[in-house]
Amino acid sequence: MLAIIAGSNFHLRWKETGRGKIKTPFGPVEEIRWGELGEIRCFFLPRHGPDGKVPPHRINHRAHLFALKDLGVKAIIGVNSTGSLRRDLPPGKIVIPHDFLSPWSILSFFDGEAFHVTPSLDEGLREKLIEAAEKARVDFAREGVYVQTLGPRLETKAEIAMLKTFGHVVGMTMAHEATLACEIGMPYASICSVDNYAHGLLPEPLSQEEIARRARENAEKINRILEEFEGWES
Repeated sequence: MLAIIAGSNFHLRWKETGRGKIKTPFGPVEEIRWGELGEIRCFFLPRHGPDGKVPPHRINHRAHLFALKDLGVKAIIGVNSTGSLRRDLPPGKIVIPHDFLSPWSILSFFDGEAFHVTPSLDEGLREKLIEAAEKARVDFAREGVYVQTLGPRLETKAEIAMLKTFGHVVGMTMAHEATLACEIGMPYASICSVDNYAHGLLPEPLSQEEIARRARENAEKINRILEEFEGWES
């Protein structure tokens, strides 16, 4: 069973057969949907809630990941909106990252005990996404480092000047999801939509409207990739 977690600007092109609310020890998941992506049985979880209004720093990632595990999901694809940290990685590009970092705090299921996990993106699932992107003939990068910041504000020019020495794209959600997935033994990989240049890479200031417009345009490419995805066997 596959699950896709995505933001409010992404609308999955699939056959939806139902939706509901799930209770977890970490709080409720207000909406999860299920249906078929081609021949794949699939769950879809809108990370910002059913109305898309939950800000990044208030997303209940632990409830999301716990619910998917409890539902029998075997692998997760995150669809993540990002800003480019590199001038040669323009908006409109898709990135399938190979690693991530979060210089700030990261969520864990094990706040009350010393449990150590080595976080990573699942290479087998990543390779399947790369194969699907090649079949879909979209413009994509087959690797990159995702840097997670706290949100909800965008980054300062000084922060971007520092972060671009370490990463390729910047966002506010993926490192939480990937780390929590590792803690409960679920393969996780990401498709990153590059929706804007990060603050300071261009002289013009960023606008929320422009970022959302780019995300909607990239959603078409991501749907094409997911339509070519051939499934996952754990």
